[in-house]
Amino acid sequence: MKIYVGNLPFTTGEDELRELFAPYGNPSSATVVTDRMSGRSRGFGFVEMDDPEQAKAAIAALNGREIGGRALTVNEARPQGERSGGGGGRGPRGGGRGGYGGGGGYGDDRGGRGPGGGRGFGGGHRGF
Repeated sequence: MKIYVGNLPFTTGEDELRELFAPYGNPSSATVVTDRMSGRSRGFGFVEMDDPEQAKAAIAALNGREIGGRALTVNEARPQGERSGGGGGRGPRGGGRGGYGGGGGYGDDRGGRGPGGGRGFGGGHRGF
């Protein structure tokens, strides 16, 4: 089972992440996601554990636990296709993202209706 670990201290390395999960079972891998340009941690990572029961025990024990002054977010990782997010606009000027409602419109700055979603809460901004 793949586990998402968020809100990691930026100084946490892969060895420390593996050690954090070791009391609950044997992590088969531990990865801290880093910025491609700077190489610095982005504050989250992933741990894989072969035994689903051990993984669930680790999630229950570590979610909300404070490490380095930061409360961890630990849960089962979702496939990339399931993530939600607003779509961009269409048309010559982009149309903005449209806030809570979804995608932007056709080049205006109101986040209007368009193929990307409904009317946005508070509107979007011009996409230059």
